[in-house]
Amino acid sequence: MTLQIRDLHQRYGDLEILNIASWEIGEGIFWLQGENGAGKSTLFRTIAGMLPYTGSLVLDGQYDLKKHPVDFRLKLNLGEAEPLYPSFLTPVDLIHFVAEAKKSPAGQIEMLIEALGINYLQTPFGSCSSGMVKKVSLAVSFLGNPSVIILDEPLITIDREARVALFELVRQYRANGTTFLLSSHEAFRDEGLDLTETFVLKNKTLSAVGNL
Repeated sequence: MTLQIRDLHQRYGDLEILNIASWEIGEGIFWLQGENGAGKSTLFRTIAGMLPYTGSLVLDGQYDLKKHPVDFRLKLNLGEAEPLYPSFLTPVDLIHFVAEAKKSPAGQIEMLIEALGINYLQTPFGSCSSGMVKKVSLAVSFLGNPSVIILDEPLITIDREARVALFELVRQYRANGTTFLLSSHEAFRDEGLDLTETFVLKNKTLSAVGNL
């Protein structure tokens, strides 16, 4: 078991967004489909420890987010769908800050920058296109030694070259044991990845495709 959810509830005021009694994934590459507004980003931000919640989130069978918040966050990375960074910040500032926090191994920063073609390291985010920002957010999500990497809508706003580079990184990290949870509002198409399983987020909960 890699990631386990029990009795997870997420609300915005009186509006219930998520009600997941039980869900878990082992090792592999998983696709999570959900319509816009279904709660995918809320689910991922909750799992990443960015939002308060009720219930239980356990990683690798030993790290409970509430009991072991630092260890949990070191082992799970999130790449957001539409990241927002301070306009004055530069990619090099952000990448090095997160690398230090995630205890990134030597050479990892340079490898990710080269792989994703981030050749605008000194350009403030306020002057970057959405595609440029997205590539930086993808690079950041691979930093450290995560057990799980969550990529929320990873294919939006990036070009074909970045898409190919991203899938190669996924394959490399997966070969070394990292589990991936990828999301989209669309069904999975042949993206050059071998999926382990597909889930749908609908009516506040998660179901395996074929068990709706």
